[in-house]
Formats: sequence, structure tokens, C-alpha cells
Amino acid sequence: MASLLLKRALHGVAVIWVVATLTFALLRLAPGGPFDSERRLPPEVIANLAAKYHLDEAIWRQYLRYLTGIALGDFGPSYKYLDRGVSEIIRETLPTSALLGAMAILFALLVSFPFGLCAAYYRDSAIDRICMLTTTLGISLPSFLLGAFLIWLVALQLGWLQAGRWDTWMSAVLPTVTLGAAPAAYLTALLRSTLIESFGEDFVRTARAKGLKESVVVIKHALSHSLIPVLTVMGPLTAALLTGSFVVEFVFAIPGMGRFFITAVTDRDYPLIMGVTLVYTALLVCTNLIVDLLYTVVDPRIRAH
Repeated sequence: MASLLLKRALHGVAVIWVVATLTFALLRLAPGGPFDSERRLPPEVIANLAAKYHLDEAIWRQYLRYLTGIALGDFGPSYKYLDRGVSEIIRETLPTSALLGAMAILFALLVSFPFGLCAAYYRDSAIDRICMLTTTLGISLPSFLLGAFLIWLVALQLGWLQAGRWDTWMSAVLPTVTLGAAPAAYLTALLRSTLIESFGEDFVRTARAKGLKESVVVIKHALSHSLIPVLTVMGPLTAALLTGSFVVEFVFAIPGMGRFFITAVTDRDYPLIMGVTLVYTALLVCTNLIVDLLYTVVDPRIRAH
């Protein structure tokens, strides 16, 4: 198992390097420059700014400087926030985005397991149809549309919660539900299908024939067997949560990395774009590594291999 984790870790480092190289190349090939704006700057000012940020150097020198900074944890200065570096912005905003993502994942798991279990156990019943209808809506609705609807209904019409704030636990409810709705719906549908298959397997019929309690049969045998497909999709679902947080943070005015990333794209803040992209890539690599570790724990065949 140690060799497998080492192999995955080395693969993750290679992925981060590829993403860093592609991000650097694509931003350099993009039309226009980092200091292009509606207000045209004099050529002398642009030349001074290029010299200040080493943009007048050869591309290979800029690339080496960029990789060296990444290795040292320094993503360089921000073109927009002149008094703050990219690393400083990331350190300040990453906890907010990580907290939002963690709460969305927790919400998705807490919703999907009971709903998926009930839908599978009471297959083709009214409960199953309601769960599947809710699941379809959750998967189909875009996060920005769901967020706008929740703000209008819960915050403006009913006045139960406040939107556009991030200073209390209550202010995190709507963004968490918005971000976690689609993953919760997808996991519910996945759990339902895998549990229905598990209920028809021989080991479940054998457990029932032994006279075991139904709760033991469902949870210990059927549900534990259904966790393997769930763990398999946790990596891609985490990626969807991270990228979806861009929109959710922007809709709810949450001061996280996703909101800064969107403004960095519109402002051509290349160091901030590259820094946030690499941080999200590193988070995805670490998440996939953790999922692989959990996969070896749940599936004994992988651990034996």
C-alpha cells in the first residue's frame, strides 16, 4: 500500500507541474497584456510596469522565476492589489473557501445517505419517487440559479436568513445548501442504484437467511458494500465543489478564493490567476490521495494488492 501511495503522490506532483506549465503558457499566449484596460496607458508607463514585474525578460527566464517562486511558496505580487502579494491573498481567503467546501461536502453526505437508503429500501414507492424527483431537480438546477432563488425566497421574501454576509454560522446556511445541493443529489442517485444492486446479491440474501436483524443486513452488509462506488466519485465531486464555489462565492459575496479568481480573470491579474489555479490543483491532488487511501481501507482487495 505504501508503494501505491508513493506512486500516487509522485503522479500528483507531475500533475501540479503540468498545470503550472500550461497555465503559464496559456496566459502568455492570451491576446492583450496584463496592463491593457479601457484607459490606455502611455507606453513609458507600460514599459516601467513590465520592468517592475520582470515581464521584459525572456520567456524562459520568466518561467524559471515562476517555478522557483512556486517551490518556495511565493506566487509573486498581484497586479491589481499592489500592497498585497498573491500568497498573502491566498492565505487570507483559503480558509473561507475550505470551510465552505467542507460544509458543502458534509451537507451532501448527511442528505444523500438517508435519502439514498430510503429510496433504495422502499423502491418504487411514493418515498422513492419523491426522492428521485428531488434528486433530478438538484442535479438539473445550476448553482447560480439555485442561489439566486434561495436569496429571493429565504432572505428577501421570508426573512429567515440574511444573504451577502459571512460573519455568522447562519449566514453560511444558504451558500452551503446551494453548493452542496448538486453533489447531494448525485450521491443520492448513486447510493440508490448501488444499494438496489446490493440487496439482490447473494451475501445479502445469506445474511437474511441467517436471521440477522434487518438493520444489520442493510447497514453492515449492503451499505458497506455500496461505499466503494461512492468513494470512487468523491474525487470528481470534490472538483465540482471547488469549481462550483467560484460562482457561489460570487453570488453570495463571500470573501473566498473563488471570488478573487473571477475578479482576477476580468482584471488580467496573471499571478493571482496562476496562484489560485495551482492551489486548487494541489487541493484536488491531496483529495484524490485521501480518497485512494480510504479506498484501500474499504476494499480489502486493493490493500492486499
